[in-house]
Amino acid sequence: MTGGPTRRRETRQGEAVRDALAQSEGFRSAQDVYAALRTEGENVGLSTVYRHLQALADDGDVDVIHTPEGETTYRYCGDAARRHHHHLVCRVCGRAEEIEGRAVERWAVSVADQHGYSDVDHTVEVFGTCSACQG
Repeated sequence: MTGGPTRRRETRQGEAVRDALAQSEGFRSAQDVYAALRTEGENVGLSTVYRHLQALADDGDVDVIHTPEGETTYRYCGDAARRHHHHLVCRVCGRAEEIEGRAVERWAVSVADQHGYSDVDHTVEVFGTCSACQG
């Protein structure tokens, strides 16, 4: 047993959800993905989109963040989703940049050590307004 994610059988609708997310530059809500698929003529329900997004997240193919407003959003990161990284996210258009946070990593380990914690995990997302949305 490997302990890695279990791969699910790819369906046409699952492939369409993945492709719609992969074609986007940033994080998108399930409703955004659903609207894009419907515009492309895909006959897919919103609950199906949610189900496939969750499966992609479970398999490690997408990153999931919660916006400051509490909305769950998804971004296809491919292999990058399997390594630890952070995002700089435009709060207007959802565009995202993958960023490294070595100082954050050191800080998290230091704080955990100070308080006697081990096996620490963390999530850091930085929100701002990208240059394209500033004008």
